[in-house]
Amino acid sequence: MSDKVLMKGNEAIAEAAIIAGCRHYFGYPITPQTEIAAYMAKKMPKIGGCFLQAESEIAAINMVYGVASAGYRVMTSSSSPGIALKSEGLSYMAGSDLPALVVNVQRGGPGLGGIQPSQSDYFQATRAGGHGDFKMIVLAPASVQEMAELTVKGFELADTYRMTSMILADGTMGQMMEPVSLDFDVKPAPAKPWATTGTKMQREHNIVNSLSLVPEELEKFNIERFERYKKIEETEAMYEEYMMDDAEICVTAFGIAARVSKNAVNEARKMGIKVGLIRPITLWPFPKAPYEKAADKVKEFISVELSMGQMIEDVRLATSCKVPVTLCNRVGGMIPSPEQVLEAIIKANQNGGAK
Repeated sequence: MSDKVLMKGNEAIAEAAIIAGCRHYFGYPITPQTEIAAYMAKKMPKIGGCFLQAESEIAAINMVYGVASAGYRVMTSSSSPGIALKSEGLSYMAGSDLPALVVNVQRGGPGLGGIQPSQSDYFQATRAGGHGDFKMIVLAPASVQEMAELTVKGFELADTYRMTSMILADGTMGQMMEPVSLDFDVKPAPAKPWATTGTKMQREHNIVNSLSLVPEELEKFNIERFERYKKIEETEAMYEEYMMDDAEICVTAFGIAARVSKNAVNEARKMGIKVGLIRPITLWPFPKAPYEKAADKVKEFISVELSMGQMIEDVRLATSCKVPVTLCNRVGGMIPSPEQVLEAIIKANQNGGAK
């Protein structure tokens, strides 16, 4: 067991990215993720890397596009409105099949909203994040340790499938401090024969481009991309189950909401209520299998969210609406309390899953 260090979530992401081999970071400051950029600004010059504060979020994502085209591990980070500005670039990267890591430490919205934590960018992340038919791998950490681990995982998945990975964390995850082990087994970046590295007169020119003016070719590219997405759905979905073996009620949540919910589950168990928790770690691909299994035995699902109800739609889809799915939420930068979640569990237990 390696020694642990006390780190803020944002700092853990930055250090893990460096350990994963990232030597290029482009971003623009915005609360509550600014510490990622600050950490990279201090560390990158010392290790021969490149930190650049771009003139805008739009510029930053296009710089990421350029470095990814050359085959290097590269990342950017922002918070909700900043990610919205990057959406065109994210679509261009998807159309060019380029791997990169994007971090969204979410704040309340819509608009500039507030600087407190939120989970209201779930749709933005899981429903592509830009125009056109495409997906991003979306990873949702629930601890500072996972902020680090999933950063490494994000780079590896991005390279494996030639697509963007996103860390979707709420502001609490970015700002909280916990002990972290940084002892990772990192897979080296694979060979990238498609990269624009210069031919040295030994191969044909590589072209990285998202423009395709022949409809038949563009259709072929989209179909091929979704065949790859199907493989990801079959092999890369990640989740945690907690006390689900005999559960009659299932609470589901991610990020800080999952930590709050686990406390509520423990209290409900002390009261004799058979309740468990499913925590999706990948929001895309959404881990449908545990929900399908649970839907055959529980009488109600409770989706705990820092939004007006977004993940709840995927829970309903995964369970084919076999049993009721209710929402327990706070918004605007507020976080559901364990007491609020416990109250929802008690109510579900009393009503027997009635709609």
